[in-house]
Amino acid sequence: MKLYFKYFSMHLRSQMQYKSQFFLSTLGQFLVAFGTFLGLQFLFDRFDNVGGFSYEEVLIGFAVMMMAFSTSELIGRGFDRFPLLLGNGGFDRVLVRPRNEIFQVLASQVEFTRLGRYVQAVAVLIFALPRSGIDWTWDKIAVLCLMILCGALVFFGLFMVYAAFTFFTVQGLEFMNILTDGTREHGRLPFGVYGDGILKFLTYVVPLALIQYYPLLYLVGRTDEVRFALAPLASLVFLLPCWAFFRFGLRHYKSTGS
Repeated sequence: MKLYFKYFSMHLRSQMQYKSQFFLSTLGQFLVAFGTFLGLQFLFDRFDNVGGFSYEEVLIGFAVMMMAFSTSELIGRGFDRFPLLLGNGGFDRVLVRPRNEIFQVLASQVEFTRLGRYVQAVAVLIFALPRSGIDWTWDKIAVLCLMILCGALVFFGLFMVYAAFTFFTVQGLEFMNILTDGTREHGRLPFGVYGDGILKFLTYVVPLALIQYYPLLYLVGRTDEVRFALAPLASLVFLLPCWAFFRFGLRHYKSTGS
């Protein structure tokens, strides 16, 4: 962990060498995410609720998804840019170093400009929490924290799967953006509003509903079942096949010769 924080500090100092570019890129990320927020605002200007969820309740789910995705993208950018590392032969250097490959890829890139999205998500959450009408007991605060933390780990698993496919294709597969950027965008609304088929897919295949929809039902008082509150923890099982697939790809890696 100490070594990772050294990498973390190194990337921060590197990106801050060009302060204007850094702050403009961060602002750009904020404005892109702000468009999604405006979409929700326009939607609720016309409708009182969506799927039975009020504006403030929807904002909580939106903020959770945005914070989870931004956290994962900030620290897991190395997996998102893995095709470049593989294509230029940089991964060969990773293999000869006395450190775990996943750690090295993780530490190879930290994208601090993603803080623009994160700041907006925090602002939305601060706005929505006191207006949601939720009685914020200690257990609900814990559930909210689990939603964000476990959500970041699930997105990290998706980035790892994206990188694992690259062992076989060399180039990145754009269809994976459906499961990362696509689910982030659709996560602005509770996943249950998209229909039973989508909800089942996001429950049993890519368990993003476990970190957004089901615990949100618990937070807003639609259910008091503990299994809904603990759903984010169940989503962590998804990391096992993600890790296994990456290790499988690693065993079949062939150098590009670059």
